[in-house]
Amino acid sequence: KLPVSDSMLAIFGGFTVVFHLLKLAWKCWCGFRQFVWSELWHVDLRTYGQWAVVTGATSGIGKAYASELARRGLDVVLVSRSDDKLQIIAKEIEDQYGRKTRTIQVDFTDGQSIYPAIAEELQGLEIGILVNNVGMAYSDHFAYFLEIPDAEQKITQVVNCNMLSVPQMTRLVLPGMVERGTGLIINISSEAGVRPQPLLSLYSATKIFVTYFSQCLHAEYKSKGIIVQCVAPFMVSTNMTKNVSVNCFVKSSSTFASEALNTVGHSSYTSGCLSHALQATALAILLPDWFRMSPFFIRNQPFQAFSLTENYNSK
Repeated sequence: KLPVSDSMLAIFGGFTVVFHLLKLAWKCWCGFRQFVWSELWHVDLRTYGQWAVVTGATSGIGKAYASELARRGLDVVLVSRSDDKLQIIAKEIEDQYGRKTRTIQVDFTDGQSIYPAIAEELQGLEIGILVNNVGMAYSDHFAYFLEIPDAEQKITQVVNCNMLSVPQMTRLVLPGMVERGTGLIINISSEAGVRPQPLLSLYSATKIFVTYFSQCLHAEYKSKGIIVQCVAPFMVSTNMTKNVSVNCFVKSSSTFASEALNTVGHSSYTSGCLSHALQATALAILLPDWFRMSPFFIRNQPFQAFSLTENYNSK
């Protein structure tokens, strides 16, 4: 017969094992639902409303989301800074999918001054989906904070584009969603924002803002019928990633957008696809925070190739 202390330890150990097994089973179920079951059962995105608004819609992930939303039956408002590109993408969508489009030409690095004009253009539209995709990096390589080129201007531009755009665009469309009792807001973050990323300090910080804002907003408004989904991808082949070759680790923007949209209704936070979710798990194991934040790791920049994620995707 075991002593009382040993019996208590055995019971505690048993509960611990059961707890971790249940936790693992729950994660497996969530992964299955998010990336396997979602391929079989999709939410009809048209139920959210007639129009989708996509920022940074002329290339990369933004263009892919706009096209995929049109393919699934929504009219699309394209928002970006190049009017010529906006017209080209709008015509492509109209010709290929037969959906109506509108374009809004603004530069999100200009800050607060652009939003009254956007509000005027959106007035009267039944906006069911907002994709806050627009964003920018500040360098084409890893750099210490003081090495940011044109730092005084670039810091403001990155904050305006990556951070300010998200709550400001949300402010414009959310009241109509609340009034109708339905709506979907998709905020594109990055795996570079899941954990602190040395040598991507400003970019990483702006992306964790997107993640936290999304999670808080979802908690506040899910009872009112609003879904706020945060998407944090790894590497996607776009202009900002130098159009790196597509493989089992790197997704094309069109494939990524399609798979990520399938997860709507299945998860409020997602890597967007199974490949990126597995990479996120592997990275957390292979590069723990204590090592990734160490001076040795930061000094030896070749190691940083392992932590280069979606941070340079084209929006």
